Amino acid sequence: MDSWLKYILDYLLEERGFDFSGYNPSMVERRIAQRLTAIGCKDFSDYLLYVKENSDEIDNILDVLTINVSRFFRNTLTFELLAERILPTIIMEKLERNDKSIRVWSAGCAMGEEPYSVAIVLDDLLCREELTMDLHIFATDIDSKSLDGAVKALYPISSIENIKYRLLRKYFTQTQSGQSFQVVPEIREKVLFSFYDMLDKKHKVPPESIFGNFDLVFCRNLLIYFNTEYQETIFERLHQSLNQNGYLILGSAEAPTIKYQRHFKKVFDFSTIYKKR
Repeated sequence: MDSWLKYILDYLLEERGFDFSGYNPSMVERRIAQRLTAIGCKDFSDYLLYVKENSDEIDNILDVLTINVSRFFRNTLTFELLAERILPTIIMEKLERNDKSIRVWSAGCAMGEEPYSVAIVLDDLLCREELTMDLHIFATDIDSKSLDGAVKALYPISSIENIKYRLLRKYFTQTQSGQSFQVVPEIREKVLFSFYDMLDKKHKVPPESIFGNFDLVFCRNLLIYFNTEYQETIFERLHQSLNQNGYLILGSAEAPTIKYQRHFKKVFDFSTIYKKR
């Protein structure tokens, strides 16, 4: 990594408390170079001076380093398995123990499409089975702008292209312009959004969740940003955050590190859904 690029990351840590040192160096360099080009700086040393003289540029750096691309029911197969196999199993085991609380964590939730998708699947399943359970869905990210957008729950047509029409009618309202849809209040109130850094040294789970003990954790397309050392740190807290029979859902290009492969069992050969051992 360019030494001047390291100085930029050190400056981000000093000014905002964000530690990107564990991110993939080539990805960091490529994305910050986008800002360097946009501003017209000749090199990273020139850009660092610009950042120090223009504090607003820090927000632009954070934007390119935390690019959040998501949509509802992203990876349709994962959500079909969730609705048909995973959640019914969780609910059945809960009822056998007379436990009517389901706890979910969406790590790296972006604009909220993922946790809202989970809330919709759960609510629809419980309605069909005529069951009542307490849903506690925690959604976290380090991008404050995305979190603000997630709370508003207003989405363009491109975000809802994977939603079945029945669910769209039931769980969304269309704006007057017809160009966007908003999640209904009954679903919005089931999700608690908060800022959380997966490498937080003080808290191994989102503070709002208090004690973790999740039945289901989504951590999709987040680990690919980190080197192996930081991935193992994250897998340690993911493993600890899950309850005894908890499930972990990763992105299509992700898998537990060698150290943590024995701590997770793949549920389906054709999917990145794992169960805690």
